[in-house]
Amino acid sequence: QVQLVESGGGLVQPGGSLRLSCAGSGFRSIIDTMSWYRQAPGKERELVAAPSSSGGSPNYADSVKGRFTISRDNAKNTVYLQMNSLKAEDTAVYYCNARTTRWGIPLTYWGQGTQVTVSS
Repeated sequence: QVQLVESGGGLVQPGGSLRLSCAGSGFRSIIDTMSWYRQAPGKERELVAAPSSSGGSPNYADSVKGRFTISRDNAKNTVYLQMNSLKAEDTAVYYCNARTTRWGIPLTYWGQGTQVTVSS
């Protein structure tokens, strides 16, 4: 059974840092991409960070550029999101997303989400 388990969320003061992790398990084929999304109350889910489809630098939402960094440990099927200089507007549930292909069929998986609250 495929699972994506996020961790590392919590309450942090403005200007602080958090590191989110998402560990994937149960995949029967190679994970093509692992990305981070977030959803704030009353808003749609948005892409935060994702690897480049062309192999270049990762793609980031404009609101997090220069503050967030995505990285991945392929051996562990784990993706990380280092979040620095956090702002109140970064408060959201953060979701891990994994895309893979099995028998030529693209598949997308989501984690359960981890809450990040930025508040003094």
